[in-house]
Amino acid sequence: MPVQFRDYYETLGVPKTATEDEIRSAFRKLARKHHPDVAKDKKVAEEKFKEINEAYEVLGDPEKRKKYDQLGADWNRPGGFQPPPQWGPQPTEGGYYQWGGDGGGVQFEFGGTGFSDFFEAFFGGGRGRSAFGGFGGRQATVERGADVEADIMVTLEEALNGSTRTVSLRRAGSNKVENYQVKIPRGVREGQRIRLAGQGEAGVGGGKSGDLFLRVRLARHPDFSVEGSDLIHEVKIEPWRAVLGGELLVPTLEGKVRLKIPPGTQGGQRFRLRERGLSGVSGKRGDLYVEVKINVPKKLTEREREIWNELAKLHGA
Repeated sequence: MPVQFRDYYETLGVPKTATEDEIRSAFRKLARKHHPDVAKDKKVAEEKFKEINEAYEVLGDPEKRKKYDQLGADWNRPGGFQPPPQWGPQPTEGGYYQWGGDGGGVQFEFGGTGFSDFFEAFFGGGRGRSAFGGFGGRQATVERGADVEADIMVTLEEALNGSTRTVSLRRAGSNKVENYQVKIPRGVREGQRIRLAGQGEAGVGGGKSGDLFLRVRLARHPDFSVEGSDLIHEVKIEPWRAVLGGELLVPTLEGKVRLKIPPGTQGGQRFRLRERGLSGVSGKRGDLYVEVKINVPKKLTEREREIWNELAKLHGA
């Protein structure tokens, strides 16, 4: 059966006309609500968090969003969703997707990667490639089986502490589901590939099997962005707090901590919390940088306006 279409706009609760800021705001709100660390039902929250992340992975990227919008409004026409021909992967019997128009593509479906079949088919890295770098042709001379690739969603918490995940793979023409225990190492990075040797396509004529590669995509976090092994957290403060200084309660991957900011703090200024980031290549943790944004009030009461005018006069304005 055709792959199940995913309505990413509905997932984030935004209209198709939503701006980038509106999409980002909706993601952060939902991601905080359904983050497994704060939800009561962690299993349900984990699945919802992955759905939200997948939607933002597409709608938060202008190029992916443009491609997604090409589907138009008739995606749910009778007969099920069928992708435009120019998209490349085409559905085959059993709900698999085949890469390569000559019929020589590798067919498979994944489970447990954190991404849906819809995402993997059109926005992921899942594909097979032969030892000769193509599909079809020269098949009689191919000895090594094709490598198989897919994306795997890894949370920042998993990247920090490491984890073990069960990933399943089913090949076209077979009802057998192959389960693999995949070790996600501490300090794993965006784009890094986790290799399962010999778990790709079977070789020809007794040749070696290809490998299974899972390409890491770090899950978007509502509170942090990632720069190498460092984390960045933006915090908005009131103008008077920036002038007078004070104490902030800021999130980390292990819980909230207090941060003192000095009087005269400027917008865009960063404060470092040492070794509160992700694990680095050397094993040493990166840092967490708290970046300050000044939240200027848009509406003032008459009394507030009077006080700001008094301050302006004191400074010679």
